[in-house]
Amino acid sequence: MKPFIFTRIQYNSGDWDTDQRMPSNILNSLVEYTTIPIDEKEKVVLLSSNELFKSPFCYLSGHKLVEFSSQERDHFRKYIENGGFVFVDDCNHDIDGLFAKSFEQEMARTFGAKALQKIPNTHPIYNCFFQFDGPPTTTFELNGWGDDLVHDYLKAIIINGRIGVLYSNKDYGCEWDYDFRNKRWLAEDNTKFGVNIINYALTV
Repeated sequence: MKPFIFTRIQYNSGDWDTDQRMPSNILNSLVEYTTIPIDEKEKVVLLSSNELFKSPFCYLSGHKLVEFSSQERDHFRKYIENGGFVFVDDCNHDIDGLFAKSFEQEMARTFGAKALQKIPNTHPIYNCFFQFDGPPTTTFELNGWGDDLVHDYLKAIIINGRIGVLYSNKDYGCEWDYDFRNKRWLAEDNTKFGVNIINYALTV
């Protein structure tokens, strides 16, 4: 089995380089809880590059505008339709924010107006490794930041019966953006859902 590489997508619009400590924290959790071999270094790939197609899992985030070029859009669509998985996280945790609105418009342009849909809280992604009753809440939601809502769902684009794009307005990236050695101060390790996401992307 090839080592898992945490691959981040760089796109030309907006700010893609968020929560820089998060990948190493998630990779530490994979080592701690699973037998998945890992590469310790995060990989950044241009959405317009063919390097994208070498990664079974990718991460895309930001606060600002998401507007793909025609080549970026074509690569994103082909990547998903060929079995790729992208976890997309809205750093604004705001359904009315610029990232959310522009990303959802981009997905409608790429896959169709109704492709991005809420997934039920019984979806296999919530129990494929650790057990969850739905998407874990983040401290930002509970503190009333962003849109002042606790999002009790995630959205996804389903391709051939499996999630191709998992979309969150919960800002997990910021929630998981700390040095992995600080996990010992948490009553419950909040990165466990990240393990589920990656396990689902690699096995389903």
